[in-house]
Amino acid sequence: MTTTEVRTGELTGEGTKVAARIVDGVKIYGERDTEVRALDNLSAAFPAGEFTAIMGPSGSGKSTLLHCLAGLEKLSDGKVLIGGADLGTLGDKEMTVLRRERIGFVFQAYNLIPTLSARENILLPLTLGGRHATEDWFDQLVGALRITDRLSHRPSELSGGQQQRVAVARALVTRPDLILADEPTGNLDSKAATELLSQIRDAVDHFGQTVVMVTHDARAASFADRVLFLTDGRLVHELAHPTTELVLDALRDLEA
Repeated sequence: MTTTEVRTGELTGEGTKVAARIVDGVKIYGERDTEVRALDNLSAAFPAGEFTAIMGPSGSGKSTLLHCLAGLEKLSDGKVLIGGADLGTLGDKEMTVLRRERIGFVFQAYNLIPTLSARENILLPLTLGGRHATEDWFDQLVGALRITDRLSHRPSELSGGQQQRVAVARALVTRPDLILADEPTGNLDSKAATELLSQIRDAVDHFGQTVVMVTHDARAASFADRVLFLTDGRLVHELAHPTTELVLDALRDLEA
């Protein structure tokens, strides 16, 4: 395998609905002698209803890409589009609303509010926006994640696995255009990691969600529909239908 750059059109195929896209994205930190180009004219599209993993060595730009997709950082040049919304044109209030209503987040830490019940934690993105969950959707979601009987409990009264499922439910409850996962298995043992990845996979397969996950773990990446590999802020390879072995082979080729 050679690490040739990949054009956006080759990633998704013509006619595929795209949930998010970065176009000629450049992100520069510092100036002159201290300048670091974290993203270097990077273009990629993320098809709706698919699970994409992003991998690459330290400093490759994968976390920067995720932060720019989330609107947590602004590009130095280029565009990020979530559906039809150009993030570069949004003010702070509009960006806050977009992140709350159209993007879900799954982090290494569960980031649950300790004084709120599981139900209140799940509904928090809707509560902050003055909205209410559809009862059928909420019931379906907590049922699928097997936490129906734990909704009145606070995080301290839940096991780690139950807290993890509450965090996933919170990410899904708004039925967002995009779910972003930043090294979500980094602090989990093998069993808990497998359960979390299976839940994310189910969200794609059963609920039609779009997921973009940054990971360094080849096994975690094997749960995705495809893996994008970054080097020096550029997209250099794509792997469809990944297995752990194929991901490891690709990483070895990138390091050669």
